[in-house]
Amino acid sequence: MTERPLPHPSPLTRPFWEGAARRELWMQRCHACGHRVFYPRHLCPVCGGDQLPWERMSGGGTVFTYTVARKPTHPAFAGREPYVIAVVELDEGPKLTTNIVGIPPEDVSIGLRVRAAFEDVGDVTLVQFEPEAT
Repeated sequence: MTERPLPHPSPLTRPFWEGAARRELWMQRCHACGHRVFYPRHLCPVCGGDQLPWERMSGGGTVFTYTVARKPTHPAFAGREPYVIAVVELDEGPKLTTNIVGIPPEDVSIGLRVRAAFEDVGDVTLVQFEPEAT
């Protein structure tokens, strides 16, 4: 069986992954213009500012777009299909690519309210999203 591909935290991304291990979602915010930045960077993509402190996000958002993978997108995902690959727009604005879990793929829809969910895999904690409790 092929090992699941996992991220390799770097000094730049470490705050994101440390937050995930605590079951928290953290992102950068530009000190100069206030833009929330995701994926982690050294410079703000809006104004070029280099002061990008980390702040905790609510973890809530909506499904912006998605697809259902009915065939594995990597050999390590064989047997997990079908699974949902989605872009979630956080309540704070940034969008991130993720998986939707805890719901049948046919029940996922654009605009679905979701919240961050965390899965420990090896030495990292992956950020995924599940339906928000109503």
